[in-house]
Amino acid sequence: MTVTLGPLALPGQLLVIFATIIIGSAIGNRVAARSGVKAEGSLWLIIAGAILVARIVFVARYWPLYAEEPWRLPDLRDGGLAPVAGFAAAVVIGTLLAWRRAEQRAAIVIAVWAAIFIWIGGNGLLRMANERQVLPGVTLTDLDGRAVPLASFAGKPMVVNLWASWCPPCRREMPALGKAQREASDLNFVFVNQGEDSAAVRAYLKAEGLPLRNVVLDPGGELAKAAGAPGLPTTLFFDANGILVDKRMGEVSSATLAEHLTVLRGKR
Repeated sequence: MTVTLGPLALPGQLLVIFATIIIGSAIGNRVAARSGVKAEGSLWLIIAGAILVARIVFVARYWPLYAEEPWRLPDLRDGGLAPVAGFAAAVVIGTLLAWRRAEQRAAIVIAVWAAIFIWIGGNGLLRMANERQVLPGVTLTDLDGRAVPLASFAGKPMVVNLWASWCPPCRREMPALGKAQREASDLNFVFVNQGEDSAAVRAYLKAEGLPLRNVVLDPGGELAKAAGAPGLPTTLFFDANGILVDKRMGEVSSATLAEHLTVLRGKR
């Protein structure tokens, strides 16, 4: 699910994270204010600690991939977090602070539990929004101008990437997607160019040395409309039955792509 706010298109998962932090801390601060104390510093310490631990655990899980791209280590824009580890850290840090700062205890405990419930509820809503979305029945064209129904790539779990050569994050993530295509024989990767002609696409692939398979054109952006993808890049993950099981709005790193592929393979 992607939410559009004016010119911005934000991944639903990112909005859940923002809501968890903002609403949880607001509730904690409200409880503290009613007791005549300030807990803002403690709440931000819990938030920072939870994010740090969630990032460290995720990086450790996919360390070989980050070792190949070390510049991505501090870049949280890829969404690489381990939420269970993060909430466990929040509970531990919150417990320690509540024990040492008795006057803030109620605010800390309520804020942490509110954040946990917001996270669970928000992710539940995202799953409901994506539930039973099926492979769009659109017809694309290959680089030689032949009609290619998107459904012709079905039969295996599918990774459908919407991209354009003028899109910087699309260009940055393409090597990771290309490598995954070469290594994952159990999945079908389809690269659906948005709005460009075959000459521009061929020139880009040649210049970048990208030997991609299943590159097709969507000059009118029909797939983006059908899939509810208002921005690029967007990557859609369909199981072998053509049911949408995962969706990523924005650039993927090798590590976050690996996480999505793990989810996809688990939905066979």
